[in-house]
Amino acid sequence: MTDEALRERLCAPGSVVVVGSSGRMGAMLMREGLACGLGMRGIDQPLDYLAPLGRASLVIPCVPAAVFEDVIHIICPAMPESAVLCDITSVKVAPIAQMLNVWQGDVVGSHPLFGPSHGTDEDLDVALVRTKRCSDDGYALAEAFFRALGYRTFDTDAEIHDKAMARIQNMNFITSLAYCAQTANDESLKPFITPSFRRRLAAAKKLLTEDGAMFAGLYEANPYSQQAVRQFSNLLSLASAGEIDLLLARARQWWPENR
Repeated sequence: MTDEALRERLCAPGSVVVVGSSGRMGAMLMREGLACGLGMRGIDQPLDYLAPLGRASLVIPCVPAAVFEDVIHIICPAMPESAVLCDITSVKVAPIAQMLNVWQGDVVGSHPLFGPSHGTDEDLDVALVRTKRCSDDGYALAEAFFRALGYRTFDTDAEIHDKAMARIQNMNFITSLAYCAQTANDESLKPFITPSFRRRLAAAKKLLTEDGAMFAGLYEANPYSQQAVRQFSNLLSLASAGEIDLLLARARQWWPENR
């Protein structure tokens, strides 16, 4: 399918249906898709009006991982056989297996590596997973949708994705959680709080308050989370043994120009 044909298909009325369109990520896709002239339609809870799905070429569930399987069991019977089902969850192994089990058409996994309040000057990358049941045209349609919104896409597979997110997204959450839990509710610390400590608290506040339940669910849904924690625990063991120079040398590999 040519780029022109893909664009025409995405711009047809009702061609892209976002399930969970009033949530933060769903609302973002709706808003940016409409701004680009795409044929966006949204449905949301209580999911008792599914008529928009009947004309969909691309269906994007934007729902938490904990209820993802229940939602696709509801929506898939209302979708045309030609529709592409494409999730956006932050884990890929389990949702892709669930989609392949429920939907017999094209299935694509995706993960926008940014949040709904992104800036226009940020790198807006989307990881795409082509599943074992996806036509060339189906994959191209999902890719064309994200590119139409100005995002950059790259190909990966579910296992590589989840291992990476366990170490990046989930470890950021767990280490912030443990650090704040260690220092919370200790009045004796307050006179000693430094500017760098305040910056860390400020960075962790939204993560642990507004988004805490979401990230806890993503941690539990990722099959590689505990493996990443064990790796981190081994590094902490080095710290407890006084091997700080070894850890510094390893950490500074992020900035080779400063070595």
